[in-house]
Amino acid sequence: MEIVLSGIRPTGNLHLGNYYGAVTSFVKLQEAYKCFFFIADWHSLTTHPTPENIQNSARTILSEYLACGLDPEKSTIYVQSDVPEVIELYLYLNMNAYLGELERVTSFKEKARKQPDNVNAGLLTYPTLMAADILIHRSHKVPVGKDQEQNMEMARKFARRFNMMYNTDLFPEPQNFSLAGQGGIKIPGLDGSGKMGKSEGNCIYLCDEPSVIRKKVMKAVTDAGPQAMNSEKPEVIQNLFTLLDVVSTKDTYDYFNEKWNDCTLRYGDLKKQLAEDIIKATDPIRERIKEYAGNTDLLQSIAKAGAEKARESAAATLKEVRKTIGFKVY
Repeated sequence: MEIVLSGIRPTGNLHLGNYYGAVTSFVKLQEAYKCFFFIADWHSLTTHPTPENIQNSARTILSEYLACGLDPEKSTIYVQSDVPEVIELYLYLNMNAYLGELERVTSFKEKARKQPDNVNAGLLTYPTLMAADILIHRSHKVPVGKDQEQNMEMARKFARRFNMMYNTDLFPEPQNFSLAGQGGIKIPGLDGSGKMGKSEGNCIYLCDEPSVIRKKVMKAVTDAGPQAMNSEKPEVIQNLFTLLDVVSTKDTYDYFNEKWNDCTLRYGDLKKQLAEDIIKATDPIRERIKEYAGNTDLLQSIAKAGAEKARESAAATLKEVRKTIGFKVY
């Protein structure tokens, strides 16, 4: 069975874009693939978070993953730092990674511009750690967005380089896995942009209370309104209709679409309906998040069990790596 791996940095709560764009697809994938889902807390060290932030964020993300439907009985869910084998593989890959190729990675150059006072080695070797996360399980498929395509190519390069250097076929070359065919949907932001994202500040989070959701939606960017019958919707308005299409009934969508087409649409009415439908769609998830977040013992038990399963897989790979390189295998 092919292995699918995906990770998320614990830098904030899951939002509608995460849920409809990826997590709902992950729930389907765990029925058909051997899946590993991990919380990438080591990666977050490139921005120097506090110990409290690391611990709280990991618990939050785990609660949200579980609340969204990831099943620890069907997939392996773990915290990255609970699998030390990843760091040993990271070391070996770094020994065969070259300074020039790491410096040319677009994400490194962008991060170096954004945080000039904190251009650390972790930023430079981010692609190597990402490759270690993937290769430690000899993963075949990795769901990633366009911003990670170059890092995925680096992971394939490191896999090929290791295989060629040691005349082995130990590592498969991991492929980008599109979620489009798995039901993944691109969710737009509330600021008129094409994508909902934490850095853009245009998110509705799964844990947002109804009052917060209503406030955010009512502030969503709009325009002067339809100017001609059956006209094409500008992007800022199409974004609202995309959200409506995801969370509302077909009748509701058709009603407001007809109002647009005959130039009688009132954005206030549209936003109020959209807010209530988002609340209705997210309410069960929000309640489950609270339940999981309030049960620390259960979260610890799930994380421990996931780490044991992940370490079993990682240890098997690392044993072969050590033997291939020439180190003792115990």
